[in-house]
Amino acid sequence: MNILILPGDGIGPEIVAVADAALQALDRRLSIGLKLDHQVAGLAALQRVGTTLPEEVAAKARDADGVVLGPASTEDYPLDQRAGINISAWFRSHFDLYANIRPSKIRAGVPGHVPEMDLIIVRENTEGFYADRNMVVGTGEFMPTPDLALAVGKATTEGCRRIAVAAFELAMRRTKRVTAVHKANVLRHYSGLFLKQVDAVAKEYPSVKVEKVIVDAMAALLVRSPEKFDVVVTTNMFGDILSDEAAELAGGLGLAASLNVGDRHAIAQAAHGSAPDIAGKNRANPVAIVNSTAMLLDHLGAKHKDGQLKKAARLLTEKADQLLISKITRTPDLGGSCTTNEFGDALVNSIVGA
Repeated sequence: MNILILPGDGIGPEIVAVADAALQALDRRLSIGLKLDHQVAGLAALQRVGTTLPEEVAAKARDADGVVLGPASTEDYPLDQRAGINISAWFRSHFDLYANIRPSKIRAGVPGHVPEMDLIIVRENTEGFYADRNMVVGTGEFMPTPDLALAVGKATTEGCRRIAVAAFELAMRRTKRVTAVHKANVLRHYSGLFLKQVDAVAKEYPSVKVEKVIVDAMAALLVRSPEKFDVVVTTNMFGDILSDEAAELAGGLGLAASLNVGDRHAIAQAAHGSAPDIAGKNRANPVAIVNSTAMLLDHLGAKHKDGQLKKAARLLTEKADQLLISKITRTPDLGGSCTTNEFGDALVNSIVGA
């Protein structure tokens, strides 16, 4: 199983190093046949070869079974699109990574803001109102005059159907409940098309219970009663916002795991940014990228019907969660005193000694 490792920018090299070490430990423990390829993208690549995403790295990502991608400091990239390629957006577009899977749950010992929650937000990842991914040529955002800005939201029948299928398939492996979040009372065509496809797909999964919630109500319900939700499916922007809210309720973005999935490719990528203010200080929380990596292993295990990969995914998640119980092995963002490196060493030791 070939995994491409791209450390990224800011805290990326520090936290991805933990996920990298964990993968190596899992391979030693379970003999899962991992081949790790370490390449450079982002600001380091820009300095070295003049572009944030060299062609050979993009080709390696295309050929890999999966990618572990660190966060990017895109605000520091040059405006020249050939030099300052937004790596995450490029992968999502060129690899058609249409499903962004973002789980949030309350963990023992972690100071969350709600007593109970264990849900997954399934976010459409290639359409919507985000201008960098909803057009073949140009972007969906433009200004006819200096005083007028317009943004186009894109929803297609196929795009809405396939994200609904992803959500219902996930629900079948959990508690068979799907919540579709929308704004059809205002965006009658855009959200209406999304709901139409949710309804069509629901007929193919008669055992799954479906409810529909308007997005502003959902934002409130996540605070009030998040335990009522399991699999939440929605369009791009709504999913981006709600998943950050859910992550914060669970303890913070340092725990916000994420997997970008298409029919052929999958990329593990923490939902948080590059946090340049703490880069190099050995205090970043690596749990988000570690659990994203576990999600990648689980996805590859299911795809290739490989029980050992799925076992490795479970082991990695369990060991990371166990370390969060004690302040001694929690990073400062979670009220602990552990450094990034110390967490990584504890995780590896726990895996190898499992």
